[in-house]
Amino acid sequence: MLIAQITDVHLGFDPDNPGELNRQRLDQVLNVLCQGPNRPDLLLATGDLADKGDPESYRQLKEALGICPFPVWPCLGNHDDRTNFLQQFPEIPTADGFAQYEVDLGPLRLIVLDTLEEGRHGGAFCDTRARWLTERLDEQVEKPVILVMHHPPFEAGIQWMDIHPEEPWVRRVASALAGRGQVRAVLCGHLHRPMVTQWSGTTLAVCPSTAPQLALDLRPIDPDAPDGRAMIVADPPGFAFHWWNGRDLVTHFETADNHVTLAKFDARMQPLVRGLFSERR
Repeated sequence: MLIAQITDVHLGFDPDNPGELNRQRLDQVLNVLCQGPNRPDLLLATGDLADKGDPESYRQLKEALGICPFPVWPCLGNHDDRTNFLQQFPEIPTADGFAQYEVDLGPLRLIVLDTLEEGRHGGAFCDTRARWLTERLDEQVEKPVILVMHHPPFEAGIQWMDIHPEEPWVRRVASALAGRGQVRAVLCGHLHRPMVTQWSGTTLAVCPSTAPQLALDLRPIDPDAPDGRAMIVADPPGFAFHWWNGRDLVTHFETADNHVTLAKFDARMQPLVRGLFSERR
């Protein structure tokens, strides 16, 4: 099973521009997913779908996603507006008023969380949402689970985007996952860069954004002393593939730029391929 992930689309950042850069970058990624060699079985869209949470941006998002010949399962980020999103995507399930739900994929379960607290940049996960997650995890303890949410619950080292690892919402998610061996991975967005870490006994992967990326600068930052460092960079639009091979979830990060081919599978490369396959037997 091949699961694609996009995140941090930020449609409507330049609302009066019919050729908005963020829409172009989104379309570029979707074209790769739909027309490329690795067409996924489904697509996760992990939050900050609209930059200002306005209805028009969600209308454009629905239009853009309409080319996808596979299901799309979204979640909400801090730039999103829950009411406006659900008006445009009424088919997305809710629980206790939050846009969180589960999807049965046969060999896997997706559990999609809502970590939005409107007006707050960082994540949120209240007792109500935590209780719902605990109940879902209690229902099936053997079937592998992939947890999906916008906000990564760990310190990444980019201080101006970091959270405190002991924030209450982080503790609630960690408590729900404690001892849950069926949770094979947590998939997030928000940080506009590819990252992988271990968290709460499982693997956590952060998808790069379709919108421009964060600059990689791990130096301490002083909020009261602007130092001219790069913060946002025009790196290519990114996305992720998560391949479930029946045992493990393997994550690949990719960009939607054109790739220069230096070798292809032809008669010259055939002996190498044959040799590699022979070693597997």
